Amino acid sequence: MIESDVCVVGGGLAGLSAALMAAENGLKVIVLERDEAEDYLCNSRMTGGAFHICLTDILSDESVLEQKILGATEGSVNPALARAMAVDTKRAVRWLQSHGIRFIKGGAEAHHNFVLSPPSLQRVGSDWKGRGGDVLLRTLGAELAKFGGAILRGHRATELVVENGRCVGLRGSRGDDAFEVRAATVVIADGGYQCDPAILREGISPAPEKLLQRNAKSGHGDGLRMARAAGAQLTELVGFYGHVMNRDALTNDKLWPLPWMDNIATSAIVVDRQGKRFLDEGRGGVYIANGIAAMEDPLSATVIFDQPLWDGPGSSRFLPPNPHMEKCGGTIVRAATLGELAQRLGLPAETLMETVAGYNAAIGSGGLESLDPPRSAHAYRPYAINTGPFYAVPVCAGITYTMGGIAIDEWGRAMRGDGSVFPGLYAAGGSTGGLEGGRSVGYLGGLAKAATTGMRAGQHIAHQRKNQAVGADAA
Repeated sequence: MIESDVCVVGGGLAGLSAALMAAENGLKVIVLERDEAEDYLCNSRMTGGAFHICLTDILSDESVLEQKILGATEGSVNPALARAMAVDTKRAVRWLQSHGIRFIKGGAEAHHNFVLSPPSLQRVGSDWKGRGGDVLLRTLGAELAKFGGAILRGHRATELVVENGRCVGLRGSRGDDAFEVRAATVVIADGGYQCDPAILREGISPAPEKLLQRNAKSGHGDGLRMARAAGAQLTELVGFYGHVMNRDALTNDKLWPLPWMDNIATSAIVVDRQGKRFLDEGRGGVYIANGIAAMEDPLSATVIFDQPLWDGPGSSRFLPPNPHMEKCGGTIVRAATLGELAQRLGLPAETLMETVAGYNAAIGSGGLESLDPPRSAHAYRPYAINTGPFYAVPVCAGITYTMGGIAIDEWGRAMRGDGSVFPGLYAAGGSTGGLEGGRSVGYLGGLAKAATTGMRAGQHIAHQRKNQAVGADAA
């Protein structure tokens, strides 16, 4: 039997933030990490390192940040959580800095004002060793140890222990051996369920095996399953953060996490195997990736564009598809005419040409709303497709982390189905829901979400324990 004041499930940024905040306030803390490796993989370790809220500088006015969250998610999120993020993300960053975490200005864009140092080298393929996320977790782990906390690697949590309606610990396995933890508080922070096909089928994709795991492959959904089995409330299990990727990324590691196809897809058209559009490309790359994942066959989507698009949006941002995608071995189909392009793709030529003609006409007449489906233009400019050579890239959906999860209040306390707090149980980071999603699959920012919800959960746990101690002394 392992005994502790606080048991945190998951050693990523959310889990270590909760653990460190509780430990520095005098509580005995252990962190259970499923992976055995010292440099265990998780999305926090492999991150690009940008702390932002909805691609907005975290130092912006709190009311601006709050409206950014509500706007991106079209008001579908928990307003108390949105307010907490708007108010405390900057405090979370300052708190991380007080523990030795360094940030740099990573670029001209506002969402790169706080980037973990040393920054990612931004080269194709995975690049994390010795970079910002790796240094972040090593530093926080060392800080936790200074306050008596410990990370127990190779420990998989599988079941919550609930007595008289309160979570009092958990059970799990270490290899072939079982273990049990007795703790006044359990924090679930083991990331999303992006690597669990069964849960993905509930609301993400009918064919999750055809999604690109654009992540650390550590989000197995253990915490979510434990919480659900114990009676905790879950938000709707829909929506994920991810990108539109060259389909060859499924077999070629040089093609992920970058370059992605978002910049082109949001300015061009995405068609199915009938050569027809099936979603609103103007809602953004995350939205398109979700739409592709939801297809009966997520490997049946293709981005269609032309030379000006390839030379324009195709070469913008860092590590753009032009020229990096082709250099890394990604399939790019070219043809002098749309009919020839359709033939090379195995698409019905007449239908594809009708789709492109209707799209071009709608741009020229300003009638994008009349398209089926309608095409929005307020966020991304649609480009006409009429200048050869014409291009096509077969694509897939790259899933980074899921947006649904355990329902929490603004302090990270897990909720029950009746709206009451689940005593003794908290959740943070990618294990939670209620902060991202909505009709346009609004993206908040994984690092900001992890650090802030983790820090606030640890703070509230420590505050509650101090109040209990004061009450006991008074009695």
